[in-house]
Amino acid sequence: MPHPDPEPTQHDRPRACAPQQPATDAPAQALDLIFIEGFVGETVIGLHESELHQPQPLVIDVHAGLPRAHACDTDRIGDTIDYGVVCERLRQLLSTHRVQLLEALAENIAGMLLDEFGARWVRVKVVKPRKFADVAAVGVQIERRAAPRPSRSGAVLRLIGSGMVPGGR
Repeated sequence: MPHPDPEPTQHDRPRACAPQQPATDAPAQALDLIFIEGFVGETVIGLHESELHQPQPLVIDVHAGLPRAHACDTDRIGDTIDYGVVCERLRQLLSTHRVQLLEALAENIAGMLLDEFGARWVRVKVVKPRKFADVAAVGVQIERRAAPRPSRSGAVLRLIGSGMVPGGR
């Protein structure tokens, strides 16, 4: 009687290749986290009639990641995210937004930190304290990453691959 083939071992099985993460992806880099916790502001937000006429308090926490902030070396506020400027932008956003859901407001805050302040990763928490008598707070927390930035070396490699040599004669 023929002997059945042995069960394939871990080394015999085909392995799926994990996609390479670009060098600019946040998990591949150490991040310096700039944060503001407990920012309190008031705004009109919500779905219910009782929420649409009077401002209500919100508590906002933001964490923004930068790949090794240059301010570590230069000691200049212009080389990092300025907390004071972020707080001012939060105040402006609370007075001008036109969204109804905390999720949408958190998304706007995340976009602001990524686009205006150059963060590579953000976590935003928006809370309505004492919304219900028997609950301390309700809210939402989101995390977002900036889109990977195209690498200059990638562009050079594409040129070389197409037969063009940068700086060639």
